[in-house]
Order: sequence, then C-alpha cells, then structure tokens
Amino acid sequence: MTDRLVPRARQLRRRATQAEKMLWKHLRARQLEGVKFRRQEPIGQYIVDFVALEKKLVIEVDGGQHAVEKEKDRKRDEWLEHEGFEILRIWNNDIFDNLNGVLERVREVLLYPYPSPSHKGRGARRNDLF
Repeated sequence: MTDRLVPRARQLRRRATQAEKMLWKHLRARQLEGVKFRRQEPIGQYIVDFVALEKKLVIEVDGGQHAVEKEKDRKRDEWLEHEGFEILRIWNNDIFDNLNGVLERVREVLLYPYPSPSHKGRGARRNDLF
C-alpha cells in the first residue's frame, strides 16, 4: 500500500505549509540530536508529516482543519501507536510563535521517549506541547 502513496507524498513535499517548512529547516540533515527525520513519509496507509524511524517518533503539524478532523486523526493515531510509534502533534501557531520551544520539546521527546519505542503496540501520543 505504501507504494501507491509515494507520488502523493512527493506532491505533499512540494506543497509544504509555511509551518512545515519552518520546522523542516531545523529537523533536516540530522540537526536535532543527530537524528534523521524524513518528511511526508508513507507509513502503512498513511503519510505522516515528519518521522524519525530510528526513534519511532512521528511529528504531525496541525492547522485549523484538524479541529474538524478529530475522528480521522484519532484512528490514524491509534494505528500508528499500535505499530509502536510515538506521536507528537504540534499546532502551526506554536511553530510560528514559539519555534525554540517546539524544538526543545522535540529534543526532549527524542532524548526521553515515552514509552520505549522498541515495544510494538505501546506507542504514545503527546499533545501536551506547552
């Protein structure tokens, strides 16, 4: 299923939001704790905004549309968690208003995963950015 998502992922990379571009500037090229991030990466039947596969960390950058897509996001998060991913959701406004705080929060999650990403089916969601 991932193969059919590759063209869509490429399209999403070309059409990144301003918030995604700002965050990517700091995640790319192993700038944060030496961890490799990928952007708009297919995982299963989903495309995630950012993922550090070695840490099993997914970062989702949410805009206003996510306030009305809660059920869709919940199902997606449940599947990713079942696969052992930790999910960190960040609002666009947090990136625009407090980028340093966002980067520090990502760094904290990388250094202190909760729970250990090696336990499949035991992922977690971190919506408590600030």
